Amino acid sequence: MAMKKKNPSVAVVALMLALVVLAAAPDGTRAACDASQLAVCVSAIMGGAPPTPGCCANLTAQQGCFCQYAMDPAYGSYMKSPNARKTLQSCQLAVPTC
Repeated sequence: MAMKKKNPSVAVVALMLALVVLAAAPDGTRAACDASQLAVCVSAIMGGAPPTPGCCANLTAQQGCFCQYAMDPAYGSYMKSPNARKTLQSCQLAVPTC
């Protein structure tokens, strides 16, 4: 039953990530930061599942953008969550201090 409750949250987070990416796309300075690449990490960040190799690869590629994502009101709370911290640590990435 718990999985049924999390699935709508996953869809909402994925949609929010996509919307933020679309809003940020026109700004050339943000072109390298592609929050949609984090969608593969939703189950780890939202549900605490172990991150997949694809998730870790995408997090590594987006590592320079973590503070930007954390300060964004649309999904900053997800990036600052305990599960996000665990996901970064599982991927052997440093947890940023912004």
